[in-house]
Amino acid sequence: MNNSEKKRILVIEDERHIAEGLKLNLSLQGYDVIIASDGVSGLKKWKEWMPDLIVLDIMLPGIDGLSVLQNIRFEDERIPILILSAKREPDDRIKGFSYGVDDYLSKPFNLEEFLLRVERLLTRVSWSRGGNDINNTGLKIYDFGGNRINFETFVADCKNGHIHLTEQEVKLLKLFIANRGKPLSRSKLLEIGWGYTRDTTTRTVDNFIVRFRKYFEDNPQKPVYFKSLRSIGYVFDHD
Repeated sequence: MNNSEKKRILVIEDERHIAEGLKLNLSLQGYDVIIASDGVSGLKKWKEWMPDLIVLDIMLPGIDGLSVLQNIRFEDERIPILILSAKREPDDRIKGFSYGVDDYLSKPFNLEEFLLRVERLLTRVSWSRGGNDINNTGLKIYDFGGNRINFETFVADCKNGHIHLTEQEVKLLKLFIANRGKPLSRSKLLEIGWGYTRDTTTRTVDNFIVRFRKYFEDNPQKPVYFKSLRSIGYVFDHD
């Protein structure tokens, strides 16, 4: 395998000895590997380096692994993600798969099995990859309350006519739709939507909600779809 053919693997793991061991063994298999020791740097390296596969721990400092997973999935449904976790309960696995992980291994794990799973994931994605569309998340059209959002064209048809949405607006809308009827705190919206940690203080989310109400609500002062929850955050819902 020459350098131009090397597959890139990003390992997001805070336990240094595990991360370095994975890097060594994956490198010996001919992969190009880099390490991120927390969720924030993991998201940064994912965007900058554009790996072919991500190996992700759940219990990370700053942003937990499941928030990292959701953040990535709202932009890229295709990149294979393999979770390594000390959590062994079925509910943890189910949650990981519901958020879009491709494979899940519990720690401690067999190294040979891990390497075979990595090889299989990379082979499978090479069969299905027919393009590199950042908006390949499965959700194409979403209708509610006389509004229509086209996630392929980034255009919304609403009471104000055609609205050209930004990439971040689209990502946040997908997050609300995926959690329809569920309260979302500002900190969780920032974690998943922007990759911020829980202790970040900003009115960024509030500013986006103001925009959404202007776009989609008949009366932005009396919102029906994007509602505030006092001391919690926001909830999106509709009949």
